[in-house]
Amino acid sequence: MRATPGRDSLAGRLTRTLIMWVGGVWLLCVFAVVWYVDREINHNFDNELVEVSHRMFDTAVQELDRLQHTHDNPPAAPLIAPKQLFSEDAVMYQIEDLHEHVLLRSAEAPVDAFDVPLATGFANNQTWRIYTVRHPTLGLYFQVADPLDERRRALNRTLFGLIIPLGAVLPLLALVLRNVARTELRVLQQLAGEIAKRNGADLRPITLPGLPLELRSVGDHVNRLLERLSQSLDVERALAANAAHELRTPLAAARLRLQTALEHDLQRNDVQAALDALQMLSHRAEKLLQLSRAESGASLARARVDLVQLAGTVVQEFWQDPRTNERLSLKVPDSAAPVALGDVDALAIALRNLVENALRYGGDRVQIEVMAPCTLAVRDTGAGVDAEQLQKLRQRHVRHGSDRTGYGLGLSIVGTIAEKHEAKLELASPPAGAAHGFEARIVLQPA
Repeated sequence: MRATPGRDSLAGRLTRTLIMWVGGVWLLCVFAVVWYVDREINHNFDNELVEVSHRMFDTAVQELDRLQHTHDNPPAAPLIAPKQLFSEDAVMYQIEDLHEHVLLRSAEAPVDAFDVPLATGFANNQTWRIYTVRHPTLGLYFQVADPLDERRRALNRTLFGLIIPLGAVLPLLALVLRNVARTELRVLQQLAGEIAKRNGADLRPITLPGLPLELRSVGDHVNRLLERLSQSLDVERALAANAAHELRTPLAAARLRLQTALEHDLQRNDVQAALDALQMLSHRAEKLLQLSRAESGASLARARVDLVQLAGTVVQEFWQDPRTNERLSLKVPDSAAPVALGDVDALAIALRNLVENALRYGGDRVQIEVMAPCTLAVRDTGAGVDAEQLQKLRQRHVRHGSDRTGYGLGLSIVGTIAEKHEAKLELASPPAGAAHGFEARIVLQPA
């Protein structure tokens, strides 16, 4: 069974929640007001009973004396007052002695109106609230009664006066809250619409002015996600383009050499040439994977990296080859080793690419130098490049010469890794103080 979209919408939920909470708080306020009004009504009625009892006590005693003097013998039944003591107050009262004998009763008072224990203060029965006071000098009690129905009617009038307007206003309140919720959430619908428009072909940042603070945070997170997706797609496209560009020639050469070897009954030179082509293919594939990893920024750590230890580890790999053992040297500072903040594996890849390029194109001598405050430098004594070529070295697939690939792909990897570390890649040809050669520096941020 499918849910109704309107009922499951955020505006509908918000409207229902607001109505329930506002109505509930309003009802609680109504009950609090009713309790307070009930308390005040009872308090006012009680004050009136107290005031009336004190005003009427002496007058009632005088009326009792008058009526007793008109009878020669005490009557067996209570005396009934012939008239109201106060014409403006139809107050029901009676006078009792210490033995709970009723001596005088108002004409309006029912027989059972004062059916409560004889004690000073307030007391209730089913229909009446009675206040009893004792005469300060005479052994008499004076009781006045007030019907409880009158108090209930006053309370009901107050209750209905509050609940009826609430019942009439709730539908209007629901309509207002519904319109307010829809109006305020319209910007959320706009944000959802902009997100729905984004796809692999459109990863532009979302720009919606006037977003509230919470949605602005959501928009910023979505834009960062879109940026990461765009970078991932760019890396994927670049890897495909680079693979197509870099692997086509080695594959063709390896196929040609193997075909030639088969035609000439596995000549040794042709097999060696095919192995060389496959070695070049493997080398370029490794470079492409390094470039893809560097561009994606995948799993780049942020740890303290000892640059002297890093350079020593990289140079040891090259010193194991007798062909490069005499050509490559390492220079480290005499003071404490510089410490950078970064990913040791990525920085090792960058330094290894600089050394490989220098060994391939840099003449007889290549030097790695670790400099303070936090710099890795690789310099060679080769012919170097001119100023125009120096500007193109960071571009991919740019050849240094007609017969070799030059620094292009390797420097692209180094530049990408440096960018991910918020470092600088500085190129110079010739190095400072030299007549020829080439120097590349990675200037890192100290830890």
